Amino acid sequence: MQTTFSPEQLTNPDTARSNEILRNCVHCGFCTATCPTYQVLGDELDSPRGRIYLIKDMLENDRDPDEKVVKHIDRCLSCLACMTTCPSGVHYMHLVDHARAYIEDRYDRPLMDRVLRWTLARILPYPMRFRVALLGAKLGRPFARLMPDARLRAMLEMAPKHIPPVSRNDDPQSFAPKAPRTMRVALMTGCAQKALNTDINDATIRLLTRLGCEVVVAKGAGCCGALTHHMGKTGESHDAAARNIRAWASEMDGDGLDAIVINTSGCGTTVKDYGHMFRNDPLAADAARVAGIAMDISEVLMKLDLPAQASQDMTIAYHAACSLQHGQQIKTYPKDLLKRAGYTVVEPADSHLCCGSAGTYNLMQPEISAQLKERKVRTLMAKAPDIIAAGNIGCMMQIGSAAGVPVVHTVELLDWATGGPRPPALDRAHSDIPILR
Repeated sequence: MQTTFSPEQLTNPDTARSNEILRNCVHCGFCTATCPTYQVLGDELDSPRGRIYLIKDMLENDRDPDEKVVKHIDRCLSCLACMTTCPSGVHYMHLVDHARAYIEDRYDRPLMDRVLRWTLARILPYPMRFRVALLGAKLGRPFARLMPDARLRAMLEMAPKHIPPVSRNDDPQSFAPKAPRTMRVALMTGCAQKALNTDINDATIRLLTRLGCEVVVAKGAGCCGALTHHMGKTGESHDAAARNIRAWASEMDGDGLDAIVINTSGCGTTVKDYGHMFRNDPLAADAARVAGIAMDISEVLMKLDLPAQASQDMTIAYHAACSLQHGQQIKTYPKDLLKRAGYTVVEPADSHLCCGSAGTYNLMQPEISAQLKERKVRTLMAKAPDIIAAGNIGCMMQIGSAAGVPVVHTVELLDWATGGPRPPALDRAHSDIPILR
């Protein structure tokens, strides 16, 4: 694609990067075949190719975004299926991230949009605030249909039936290996996950220590910054990321780290991009070091050679989170590990398509999200599974709200198969009372 940015415009590193990306696009349209929003809406401007044209026009002409551009960029899931499909290597993620930051800086959103986005940015990355908000949403859910805004209804309806107690395993500390030490790793405990499902980190710690890992929860680490990053709130996202970089770099410079383990794939895609995010920052070297050892839990378990187990006589439908299969290009590891643990693994039709969760997308674009969820649940349930497994908390919440079988994290099933407890979600009563402590 030919571009006409001026030399002055290209002094901006984000614009220079976008120019590189745009020049790689050859207009082929392969991306439209795998774009979920194009599949649902059938509008060229709701495909990657259409959005690329809108972004190019906006950036080249240095003009303020208008309602049309913002609508179509906001409708993008950032599922990155287009990057998996693209034969030209167009790095759409960096381009749409730049567009969102540009829009955030130069577009005056309607008041309700500003209020909702500000509220989400002040609640979701903070586990205790999120817990309180979930409890409030749980109490208000019976009145959801009275809400005039579909986004408010979605926020009330997202509250899970079970809100877990705080897990002290998420506090800064070190867990000794239960076998001869093979690795020293830092576990990213996350933010929303600590409020929504504490079983995941607990299972991860048990499994890693059983396999000989010393597991460290680093002091000062927290939200990866992804939630605000995808809203275009660069300052807030970089502040969160910088805290992680400093915390993990300190561990690397202390007793050392072999890996930073991430069990929420949406976070993993962002942490692995810290080198790019901080390329022009004083933290650039440390950011690159951190990104270089960031690994999804499935990558670490493949290195540790998870022992093979006898058949579990259980069928698992594996949902491939977009941030894992497209963002990190990890496609086979989770399935290979589940099979090694003795499970029968099946995959739904159109496994490359997003479930509609996508961070805050299911809250800000509930109508499109609901259509994608319905499609995903239908294809998963067509496989008649005993359990649905996924590697991302957002997908688990999205699918679990409509599936007829339990939805658990892949690591919980691996922990169970190798000596850990039965995943609590398999037995959890719908009447469980949330506990805050």
